[in-house]
Amino acid sequence: MFDQLGLIGCGLIGGSFALALKKAGLVKRVVGYSKSPSTTERARQLGVIDIAAPSALTAVSGADIVLIAVPVGASEAAFKAIRHGISGQTLVMDVGSTKLDVIEAARSGLQDQFAAFVPAHPIAGKEVSGVEHADATLFSGRRVIVTPVKATLRSNVQRATRVWTGIGAKVSTMTPEAHDSALAAVSHLPHLLAFAFIQSLGSHENGEQFLEFAGPGFRDFTRIAASDPAVWRDILLANRTQVSAHSQAFRRSLSEFEALMASGDGQRLEEAIAKASGSRSQWRPGSDPSSD
Repeated sequence: MFDQLGLIGCGLIGGSFALALKKAGLVKRVVGYSKSPSTTERARQLGVIDIAAPSALTAVSGADIVLIAVPVGASEAAFKAIRHGISGQTLVMDVGSTKLDVIEAARSGLQDQFAAFVPAHPIAGKEVSGVEHADATLFSGRRVIVTPVKATLRSNVQRATRVWTGIGAKVSTMTPEAHDSALAAVSHLPHLLAFAFIQSLGSHENGEQFLEFAGPGFRDFTRIAASDPAVWRDILLANRTQVSAHSQAFRRSLSEFEALMASGDGQRLEEAIAKASGSRSQWRPGSDPSSD
């Protein structure tokens, strides 16, 4: 059991982590800080945190486990803010959807405490944000990817693994490079496509009329387009090289389908659809890092 969780970012993911630790009996006290004082106070009122800290440094002072749950673009500032409040015995983790940039942010921000940091990414979430939606079961049965580097303390990797498994998650280990490529393919690019599709529909002169006829297919395909704009701005910018590479592969595939339609080649079009349908039918949630 940990004596104190220092939570930086009292939103959906950070709040869910705090609630999960409490539910599992893995922490005695949660001290939280968010950039917005109203968010921190709301988290306290909801019982997500026990103490609302006035600063990030105050939140981690005395903590033996720290979670950075802020947009990836704000990571370096968060690491710098807590550097003097942690020690070599502190377990520091993040929950960012990109890893190479966050690792560099931690290296710059934590400096001589960098070895305490274990990069982590829980493949879990909702299309709604905010501490009001925090859920103690959010990580149950979901995959969490840890991406330690050479400098990372092996003992902290083991501690991080025990923490995530203790709240019901399934832990996998990847290199940061492999993580960012995989997530670009199965999460970041799908979000980009959903955003672009909704934008194209909205710009059509009959877009509002088209929406009157939208059904389950539209709902399923566009659900993630309702995701938090600031969060996804940072993710797409941070991982733009990998996302662009996978986007080019998608463009080639789309062009192939368009060519089959243009040529009227029904047989080959059906074969292409069948191949895609078969691949999708074989996929099972949890078999790959493919959730948002």
